[in-house]
Amino acid sequence: DTLWDLAIAEVEKRENADDDGKRVEVWEKSLLFMGNKNGGKTTIILRCLEREEIPKPTLALEYTFGRRARRHNTPKDIAHFWELGGGTSLLELIRIPITSNNVRSFAVVLVLDLSKPNELWTTIEKLLQVTRNHVNKILTKLEKTNPEVATEIKQRMRNNLQRDHPDYDLVDPFPIPLVIIGSKYDIFHEFDSEMRKIISKTLRFVSHYYGASLVFTSKSEALLLKARVLINHLAFGYDKSKSLSVDHGKPLFIPAGLDSLSQIGPPPASDNDIGKMRANTPLELWKKVFEKTFPPKSFCDLQDTKDPAQDLQYAEYEVDVMRAQKNQ
Repeated sequence: DTLWDLAIAEVEKRENADDDGKRVEVWEKSLLFMGNKNGGKTTIILRCLEREEIPKPTLALEYTFGRRARRHNTPKDIAHFWELGGGTSLLELIRIPITSNNVRSFAVVLVLDLSKPNELWTTIEKLLQVTRNHVNKILTKLEKTNPEVATEIKQRMRNNLQRDHPDYDLVDPFPIPLVIIGSKYDIFHEFDSEMRKIISKTLRFVSHYYGASLVFTSKSEALLLKARVLINHLAFGYDKSKSLSVDHGKPLFIPAGLDSLSQIGPPPASDNDIGKMRANTPLELWKKVFEKTFPPKSFCDLQDTKDPAQDLQYAEYEVDVMRAQKNQ
């Protein structure tokens, strides 16, 4: 062995040795944050990593990571945090962080701005559809190359709901762990109580249908802490929270698998209205009821995307001079 080989072996031994010399496995997970533009994704990530930075607008796809030691003198677990900026305008970039190598340890955090109800359904539909299609393509490939892993991933998502749960056959779990965060609860709390009820019930249905956890959060420390509990569970394997809050007058907190269609109740519309709506699936029916109250705005995230080359935080003298010359 060369000197380098010996050095590498020594470092590996130190990093992976437990008290009695046994190998300790380093936990490595990845999370992708996506959702409404200016919905508070960066703020939530910074709070989870306990960083006191002022959040900047996210450009395209950004990456950061966090490390935690489970016990004293053990190697630190790593969590990779990806954040997709631009609302729903840059969906193609989802393919970069989620790959067949890491899909087994991947989770998605969807951050929805509760203060913009007219954008909610479009954001949920676009982002989850593209992500689901991409993950399903990966799983189809894995079924040929590594069938055990593909089966394990599919089985794990079914495990969120006990087999004896009355809704076991009525839901369609997302292929990888999913957390839905409703941000800006402080603004949402000022809404009319009937509007709040419709939004809360709809988000409960969507979360339950996809086998996701749901939490409402704002700048308040107590609410951010609840969101952190769910994220730390996915990122570092911390214990799941046992608490539950389904009261529409308060911030919702519902870990995956703890809700049910009977508790959520029917879509908030009269029987007469529901009878007139043509829908093939429960999800479609809820969408029609929700969009009757909150018609989707035809908003395009692309229109207000500023040119990052003009942004001072990315200034680079040599590059900018060459660009100016080229433009001239």
